[in-house]
Amino acid sequence: MNLSENAKKVLDARYLRRDVKGHIIENPEELFRRVAKSVAQAESTFGAKDKAEYWEEKFYEELTSFEFLPNSPTLMNAGTPVGQLSACFVIPVEDTIESIFKAIKDMALIQRTGGGIGFSFSRLRPKDSVVKSTGGKSSGPVSFMKIFDSATEHIKQGGRRRGANMGVLRVDHPDILEFVMAKLEEGELRNFNLSVGITDSFMDALKKDDAFELINPVTNKATGKLKARFLFETIAKCAWGSGDPGLLFIDRINRNHPLNELGEIESTNPCGELPLLPYESCDLASINLSRMVDKNNVKSSINWEKLRCLIHDIVRFLDDVIEINKFPIPELESITKRNRKIGLGIMGFAEMLIMLGISYSSVEAVQLADKLMSFIYNVAFGASTKLANERGTFPNWGKSAYTQRNKKIRNATLTSIAPTGTISIIAGTSSGIEPLFALAYKRSHVLEGEMLGEINPLFLKYVKSEKFYSKHLLGELCEKGNIHNIKEIPEEVRRIFVTAHEIPYEQHIRMQASFQKNVDNSVSKTINMPQDATVEDVKKAYVMAYELGCKGITIFRYGSKKQQVLEIGSDEKAFEKEYFTKCDPDACRM
Repeated sequence: MNLSENAKKVLDARYLRRDVKGHIIENPEELFRRVAKSVAQAESTFGAKDKAEYWEEKFYEELTSFEFLPNSPTLMNAGTPVGQLSACFVIPVEDTIESIFKAIKDMALIQRTGGGIGFSFSRLRPKDSVVKSTGGKSSGPVSFMKIFDSATEHIKQGGRRRGANMGVLRVDHPDILEFVMAKLEEGELRNFNLSVGITDSFMDALKKDDAFELINPVTNKATGKLKARFLFETIAKCAWGSGDPGLLFIDRINRNHPLNELGEIESTNPCGELPLLPYESCDLASINLSRMVDKNNVKSSINWEKLRCLIHDIVRFLDDVIEINKFPIPELESITKRNRKIGLGIMGFAEMLIMLGISYSSVEAVQLADKLMSFIYNVAFGASTKLANERGTFPNWGKSAYTQRNKKIRNATLTSIAPTGTISIIAGTSSGIEPLFALAYKRSHVLEGEMLGEINPLFLKYVKSEKFYSKHLLGELCEKGNIHNIKEIPEEVRRIFVTAHEIPYEQHIRMQASFQKNVDNSVSKTINMPQDATVEDVKKAYVMAYELGCKGITIFRYGSKKQQVLEIGSDEKAFEKEYFTKCDPDACRM
């Protein structure tokens, strides 16, 4: 099992078990054995005790070869007394003090076990509304969000990282302007991502340049009107300036939900890839696509049969996770086990493209995204159908859209594309479906204050094999993060090793939309924009995402925050020590 130095640091800091004194008491192999053994025990629940040992070995082999990895809580908690394995939750917030503070309590119980939580604050009465029971006035959704944020500040997920939340407010809530501008001052609501719940009627008003009604959620009566174009402009300006809010196309999400008979989806998990009903949770796993490529001297290709077999195993793994999961509150267990949603996703897509000689900026890349995710979804559906024949359909199957098509299935949803922030570091590949952020960059806010310097390993391998290494190249990489203007490197190589800010935002959106076509949950993707992008670019991106069928959109203009997770530029001495100590300077000189 090959682990990079950064992977070792991440595992040591967040995942390996510790004793009561804080000393590490397991190594990476033991971690993966713990996870494989624990998850495979679910086989006994379904009367397959003789198969538990087989699946333990199978899962262990796939985990240690980094063919796939589950979400962080599974790695942290499987086989431990905590036992909470899901990453994604949605907790309802009703318009009473009792509900608001129960949600805060539920949040604390979930966050301490490693879960991220989504909240819709759309049911809370607007600011300055009269509270009949006291005669006072409501402080409004944003004020209450600050209480949630403050509580989160003092809770570390699983004792190892600060909690993360998603806050959603419908576009027609009377406090929408305050919500949209809530994070303009850096540091405000720092533990929240914000998204506006965009309705079809709002987009229609925007297209017609009309006003739309603001609705008090308690009385269900209009409180006034707002010009759609004015609000849209305000959202775009705020996102341009701070990265928040994003948009959730909430009507589209509900229209495509196979369980809309059970109620309305109002929020997603913190990164947007899981729209969930109140109290639902979901567990995720991501295929490492860089391990699904057969390399040869002529042309690399995707090993579709290997991918097919792996998908079947992961669907089984995730269904087993639901069975052994320990839920922090009873409401979660009830609906999660009735719907049995899973989220099979991918990481390493950018590296797969590089290995295949395809530029992320190309039409071919978008076409491959469609073909690849269609394959993954269809195979996953077949795997879930097979499990349904073995174990039965999910209990709410009779209330789902699948009954109309007479499609028996074990899991209400199957696919989701997560950002895979830390698990992609462990696997040594690119995150989610993102392009390479840069060829050399700094990663911060992963291990508290520690900065991790990274150079893309595929590019490093190419540099060494082609003997392109030089002090000049290292200096250029550390300063700019890309090779766009390094003429000594062949144009074809510059085309394939393209980075996020060299790619037009339109291509980012096309890629997200292409994946979304074959994802029944949602897609977490950042629409990267360079520092000189305009508010007009943001507005065009929003409209394009809506028209292409995305379920949401998050844009990030580089440099719009003083503190950001990924930054171009680093100390070249640190990179040289980390990556080039084994490189013979004479052999690597241009």
